[in-house]
Amino acid sequence: MSLRLAVLASGQGSNLAALLAACADGRIDGEVVGVFSDKPDCGAVARARAAGIPTWAMKSNSVATREAFDAAMFDAVTAVQPDLIVCAGYLRIIGPAAIERFPHCMINLHPSLLPRHPGLHTHQRVLEAGDAEHGASVHVVVPELDAGPLLARARVPVLADDSAEALAARVRQREHPLLVATVAAIASGELRLGLDAIHWQGKVLTAPLQLGADDRLGLPAQPTQENP
Repeated sequence: MSLRLAVLASGQGSNLAALLAACADGRIDGEVVGVFSDKPDCGAVARARAAGIPTWAMKSNSVATREAFDAAMFDAVTAVQPDLIVCAGYLRIIGPAAIERFPHCMINLHPSLLPRHPGLHTHQRVLEAGDAEHGASVHVVVPELDAGPLLARARVPVLADDSAEALAARVRQREHPLLVATVAAIASGELRLGLDAIHWQGKVLTAPLQLGADDRLGLPAQPTQENP
């Protein structure tokens, strides 16, 4: 059965565009059934409307509390009956009550090699830390910030003359294929998100999958639990 995707976004919608293209050409056996945003004028909302996808967008300051905003948005998410919620450039922290409505059904794309550098300004922080590698991660959303179980990562080298902007651009080139490959694996059943464990090809996943040069996911050569 085709996977029903709800996408949360706050920016220009390049990750949404990648998901839409992959659904259209069959790389993802799924359909984006709704796009939800805290930025009514953002590019992601415009892309969704142009594609005829139902949207819900409201400024966060339209309601008194974060909890009230989350409740309104996730009521709208519930209405489209998603199988998977994808946070693709969604910049608001989601409160615990909203996350508990969709246990292990929500994933996030984050621009670092988690567990290193959760939160904001990751590219500058990588340079300041002197890291040799940077990248992006897809993880299950839990109430703690960027702390959910890791599903997959894509790595890029940090070059000696990198600026934060140059590094961000290099990471962005791998973010789209990473997100598409992860969602495609969930849609196919190859990657299964369980409450007690995550399974890859029928076995418990003990280390994040890695995105290869061919844009396919696979187990790292030597699965470990150590930080990147």
